Amino acid sequence: MCRLFGLTAGKSRVKATFWLLDAPDSLQVQSRRNVDGAGLGFFGPAGEPVLDKQPEPAFRDQEFTREAKQAESSTFVAHVRLASTGGRTVQNTHPFAMHGRIMAHNGGFGELSQLDQELGSYASLVLGDTDSERYFALITKETDAHGGDVGAGITAAASWIAERLPVSALNTIVATPGELWALRYPGQHALHILERPAGPGPGERGLHVRSTTSSVHAPDLADTASVVVASEELDGESGWRMFAPGELVHVRPDLSVHARIAIPQPPAHLVPLPADNPNIDT
Repeated sequence: MCRLFGLTAGKSRVKATFWLLDAPDSLQVQSRRNVDGAGLGFFGPAGEPVLDKQPEPAFRDQEFTREAKQAESSTFVAHVRLASTGGRTVQNTHPFAMHGRIMAHNGGFGELSQLDQELGSYASLVLGDTDSERYFALITKETDAHGGDVGAGITAAASWIAERLPVSALNTIVATPGELWALRYPGQHALHILERPAGPGPGERGLHVRSTTSSVHAPDLADTASVVVASEELDGESGWRMFAPGELVHVRPDLSVHARIAIPQPPAHLVPLPADNPNIDT
């Protein structure tokens, strides 16, 4: 049961260092509860997906720290893993890339052999053992079947799984250069969104965030508007909104946010979260 992070700045290339390393509840902090892997996905100058991931927790992965400080992109997807399906390997570490898109998943589902049959030739896209990468392959298949409509692909893939397989959660973030989609389904794991305009508040230079335990100043974040999606409210401030169960959000390159309830019905076979789940889902 993992943690998700996505950021898009539309057509601008930015760094995500604050959210990944410096925020009071950054991905690096969350990795102390999710120790089975960490990864960062972003897009290079030509729009090509770049993945940097290792089966190590972010808080002791020097490569994650280096990339979090240096990477520039219009869109980011990051993930810290607490493994439920598949061993602790690079191939099983999120995020994943397929057909020019990047994806990460929080949750789980079973009876993978049924999904393998449904994937058909798209099963060749799966390099590891996880349910998550199979989920992405089904999203890719359904996106192709819907003429490249990623939102329709996510909805169709999640609906297919929810109708047939035992499911705990299908929360996901899918990104392309300057564009991002996110689904919360059903309601067992949290997913939040923050729309952050460009420019500091009155009398400020940059973004100044506070939590009950710390205060961090991030001057570079004031220059560009962005939208952040995350499993947890990373900075402890107001402005975050929890996704409704079944809600799909699409953030377009102009940073307009389009939200709808894509899957109103609950899963046919809901698997409750384990009592020892270490993560915050409120």
